[in-house]
Amino acid sequence: MRTTTLFSLAIVLSVNSVFAQDTNDNTNTLPPLEDLYLGQTPPGVDPTPFAPGMVSTPNYEYGGVFTPDMNAFYFIASGGEYEASTFLVFEYIEGDWVKSVVSPRVGQPTFSPDGKTMHLGRRYMEHTPTGWSEIKTLDAPFNDQLIMRLSVATNGTYYFDTYDKDNPEFPIRYSRLINGTYEEPKPLDKAINTGTQLNHPFIAPDESYLLWDAKREDGQGNSDIYISFKQKDGSWGEALNLGDKVNTEAWEAAASVTPDGKYLFFNRNMGSDDYENVDIFWVDAQLIENLRPKP
Repeated sequence: MRTTTLFSLAIVLSVNSVFAQDTNDNTNTLPPLEDLYLGQTPPGVDPTPFAPGMVSTPNYEYGGVFTPDMNAFYFIASGGEYEASTFLVFEYIEGDWVKSVVSPRVGQPTFSPDGKTMHLGRRYMEHTPTGWSEIKTLDAPFNDQLIMRLSVATNGTYYFDTYDKDNPEFPIRYSRLINGTYEEPKPLDKAINTGTQLNHPFIAPDESYLLWDAKREDGQGNSDIYISFKQKDGSWGEALNLGDKVNTEAWEAAASVTPDGKYLFFNRNMGSDDYENVDIFWVDAQLIENLRPKP
């Protein structure tokens, strides 16, 4: 028990150290145009690995996401210099992108649209005047859920997966914030919850679309990334495959859109079934607009 407690404390101290630096050294203004996105040349309509040599390597990199102020980029890596799965950050500090280790892996990061909360599955941290809080666990009805990724809309609604290794048909669920309390989670309808391995939802801040990945009969053979647009009556439209520029015979998953709405990020398995080489890709988010139903 003491060993576990000390390990947890080490994670909290490491996280708070890095996040306090993020809060105190960075401003709320965007980096200069030439330094945005780790100084990388933005992609066009063909996906490319993000930040080769800095982020994407012949090893495992996963779950990359920018903070809403675009001053930090968090991701998970293993292999190479990282023997175990490690939580990393690039921060924009005094004109340079500086990489540091946050902690051992503590969950897949996502941010609330206002930047005040970092979600880590069923765990989270809150932004404070002196940095980030200790790691907390969501209250019921989420604290006993095996959540890999939780995404939150501007109105507070949660969208999340519920991993169950014994049941590949686990649904993606949502829970609305009503009068300050979260309702009992409900599964989304069959437009989204069809197929298996229904994972990694990303909700647009305005809830106009949902991204997720799944194995479906209309897919490319492994996990593909899909999008559904919310209809005028509040229902979700048909699941649309993002197409063969994004989806291949390999595993593609965990898509998200940068806070400025310009680029789609996702992960692709570049190695064997052992997933020893997974890269973070990015592509112009115009592909979302190309799929959006016309009025």
